[in-house]
Amino acid sequence: MTQGPLTTETGAPVADNQNSETAGVGGPVLVQDQLLLEKLAHFNRERIPERVVHARGAGAYGTFTVTADVTPYTRAAFLSEVGKETETFLRFSTVAGNLGAADAVRDPRGFSLKFYTEEGNYDLVGNNTPVFFIKDAIKFPDFIHTQKRDPYTGSTEMDNVWDFWSLSPESTHQVTWLFGDRGIPASYRHMDGFGSHTYQWNNEAGDAFWVKYHFKADQGIKNLTQAEADRLAGEDPDSHQRDLREAIERGDFPSWTVGVQIMPVAEAATYRFNPFDLTKVWPHADYPIVWFGKLELNRNPENIFAEVEQSIFSPAHFVPGIGPSPDKMLQGRLFAYGDAHRYRVGINADQLPVNCPHATVARTNSRDGHLYDGRHKGAKNYEPNSFGGPFQTDRALWQPVAVSGVTGESAAPSHAEDDDFVQAGNLYRLMTDAEKERLIGNLAGALSGVSREDIVERAIDNFRQADGDFGKRLEAAVQALRG
Repeated sequence: MTQGPLTTETGAPVADNQNSETAGVGGPVLVQDQLLLEKLAHFNRERIPERVVHARGAGAYGTFTVTADVTPYTRAAFLSEVGKETETFLRFSTVAGNLGAADAVRDPRGFSLKFYTEEGNYDLVGNNTPVFFIKDAIKFPDFIHTQKRDPYTGSTEMDNVWDFWSLSPESTHQVTWLFGDRGIPASYRHMDGFGSHTYQWNNEAGDAFWVKYHFKADQGIKNLTQAEADRLAGEDPDSHQRDLREAIERGDFPSWTVGVQIMPVAEAATYRFNPFDLTKVWPHADYPIVWFGKLELNRNPENIFAEVEQSIFSPAHFVPGIGPSPDKMLQGRLFAYGDAHRYRVGINADQLPVNCPHATVARTNSRDGHLYDGRHKGAKNYEPNSFGGPFQTDRALWQPVAVSGVTGESAAPSHAEDDDFVQAGNLYRLMTDAEKERLIGNLAGALSGVSREDIVERAIDNFRQADGDFGKRLEAAVQALRG
């Protein structure tokens, strides 16, 4: 490739490849940002037929039960009363590996949950970490390219991985999570889950709240060391999938206690961190978790392809009382997930048994396309109509969000304590000496495989800025390994 300006697919020069275009600083992402849409749409079509990310997965059906009253915060029907039960399907996955990869690897785990509610399906698409590597969806294809196989060598290259991370200081918090003890869960049953993004809840009165979801594993947390994982990945690549299936088969049903952190909308503008930044957490001292539910997995799928591989999840699948936030990563995912599924599974993927509503009926005017089953028979395919067709409710699922300013490629608004290192340093200082030692060893082992000294030094400097002791110990460990 010749040197010169970065361009779009049609050769137009790119002015800003770091920030997606928003309605004012901190506002929602605009559809007119064609670079963002082009990058995400192209990225979704880079592999067929497996998922580009989260290809390696396992799933199970279960039940969600409401255990505490949250009606002051949301009007979602499936959360309307204590004791109410809703059928669910949960898919676990690794992120970077392909369909045949091993389970016991250092990688975030997807935690994608489908609620089959009476108001339609609600998908909560999260991870086993409360944060992520980047804060704007426009960088997602670039990030994943560094984790996947290099187009020249055909292998995952540590130079690519650490070049991107070291040039993206916002990733420091998530990288610290990833190379700590929780970077390799012992099983899917022994890890927590998170919605990760900030979402909106709104109640019957129209009051809105920002929330973050937490799923606390009732089995406790269990992790693998790097040496244990290396051995297990070679001996039993299907370890996590087998563990989940066999636990459910013997009646040892895994469960999670479910809660949310709740922030009144009015407090978001002056909160010390940007509450919509996916690289940040809300400290529990600021917003304690309100526990309100129990999730149990109690039924295995009967066919992995039909129910796990063809299952689809999208954070755009909301129900009344729940909606999005201005989180720029979430805003990109609202488009990207549905687009990926329409490409990978087909335009009628939502009507496959694992994906279709189980507690209500989908009423749409969409027709035809690959695998269309003729379910609408002779019904009219337009709205409004005078033949008894479905009609609009005139009530939005979520409350509107005020925006202001001019359009343009804007970085997220900065809050009082918004830097890329403070929370990574806080996480490091929470660790015991033994946990710090393992973290340093894991990071040093990965960095020692990088060929360029400038990349290594830049990466170490990010951890040095998070905590002086962190950087000093990591530098010494890397030097020892590199001689």
